[in-house]
Amino acid sequence: MTDQIAFVRHETLKPSPPPASETGLVKWLRENLFSSIFNTILTILSIYVVFSVASGLFPWIANGIWEAPSLKACQGILEGASGGCFAVLTERWNQLVFGFKYPSDQYWRPTVAFVLLLISVAPVLFSKLPRKLLVLTGLYPFIGFWLIWGGTIAGPILALCGFVAAYYAFQQVEKRISFAVGLLAALVAAIFVWSVGAPAKGFFEGFAALEAVPSRDMGGFMLNIILGTVCVSLSLPIGILLALGRQSNMPIIKGICVVFIEFIRGVPLITLLFVANVVLAYFLPPGTNFDLILRVIIMITLFSSAYIAEVIRGGLAALPVGQYEAAGSLGLDYAQSMRLIILPQALKISIPGIVNVSVGLFKDTTLVSVISMFDLVGMIRGPIVSSTEWNGIYWELFGFASILFFIICYGISQYSQWLERQLETDHK
Repeated sequence: MTDQIAFVRHETLKPSPPPASETGLVKWLRENLFSSIFNTILTILSIYVVFSVASGLFPWIANGIWEAPSLKACQGILEGASGGCFAVLTERWNQLVFGFKYPSDQYWRPTVAFVLLLISVAPVLFSKLPRKLLVLTGLYPFIGFWLIWGGTIAGPILALCGFVAAYYAFQQVEKRISFAVGLLAALVAAIFVWSVGAPAKGFFEGFAALEAVPSRDMGGFMLNIILGTVCVSLSLPIGILLALGRQSNMPIIKGICVVFIEFIRGVPLITLLFVANVVLAYFLPPGTNFDLILRVIIMITLFSSAYIAEVIRGGLAALPVGQYEAAGSLGLDYAQSMRLIILPQALKISIPGIVNVSVGLFKDTTLVSVISMFDLVGMIRGPIVSSTEWNGIYWELFGFASILFFIICYGISQYSQWLERQLETDHK
């Protein structure tokens, strides 16, 4: 019987390699670009459009002139050839970044402030960093203000002492009485420290003093960074309070929040900027000097906080009722349940919407150019294009501005997607 068996294999066969069409680049192209006749047509059309744009744009960039004193000199060097006059970027770099009035010998101050900004926000954005770095995060608003605006450091120190006193008062009162009373105690403590310390500030006028730079001298992309950073940082907590107030069972608080949100959402931002620039001065006492940047920050913050409030309200509405009931079953009061259970989940759901509002807010900072503030776009539309040397140049300047805003907005978008992946708790 065994003589009829020709061969018996004692080991399994090695797996054969997959076909070339089922692996590597070929597979990716077949599945993503040429999966059907319709997708193949779209791919070919897209390649044609990209090639057409690139073939026209590449010579313009490759033949670009980076060293020239004026647009006329650039045109003379090109001699009719296609090429960009990028010399305007090198010639007016400082104005594009810092404005045309900020002292040139003080450019190091906003540069250092920007570097410290990146360092101070890192522990907030990335939880794996040492928590001790949060001390720098708390100190940065006062250090950054002192570096950019200058003057004595006594003012920022006094402001810091007021916030420290407010935090300590809130911690002590909130534990013993309630959250609302803690907020009131914090406000009283801050006002008390600032009132007592204000007369003594004059004795430290020369202490660690930098050259004072008024707000009207701020400009360039630096102004966009200041407005975007401050307004986003302030609008998020205000938006949370508005969202909670709109869901409150107290009719007065709910009514105020609803009226505020709906009114702000129904008014264009440019209208609020004109109010900040012109109308608001009529409601101030005679001789009052209310800083223009502060007025603009208030209006942009109120505008964006209304939209963030609606985004967070959507996150709160998306949570099941069981989460609220679970918080109550643990014996937590309203403030504790919101801080420990409800808001962390609602903010996680609201990340895409919050980032969307933040990106839009950062881009909308360019609207300040219509009220004669020389941000990046204002510098391009005003002093640079209006000058005799660079009159008539547009593509290079606005292309540069677009790239700067794209880099920052794209970075924010990528971080939000990374944060969503880090906070995923669903089972796959």
